[in-house]
Amino acid sequence: MKKKMVVLNYKVIVEPDERVGTGELCYYAYCPKLDIADDGDTINDALANIKEAIELKLEFMADMGEEVPMERDDVMFTSVSIPTSREFNFV
Repeated sequence: MKKKMVVLNYKVIVEPDERVGTGELCYYAYCPKLDIADDGDTINDALANIKEAIELKLEFMADMGEEVPMERDDVMFTSVSIPTSREFNFV
């Protein structure tokens, strides 16, 4: 018998960071809705680690009988195209 699965989407913010103590470059991933964070050596590592952290947090919340917070449906993200003929300074 197959388990029913529910797909949940959570906003995750990934930013470059430095490891405490070594100063090495890493990437910091944060999920504001669940107030959890993780990091990784690369962006993909950080995303994989935060995904696992989100899954573990949701399992813990279910085990404790806590309500699972959901992202609002009205939060939207968009992609924009900018001309390459102009110089932009990204931060």
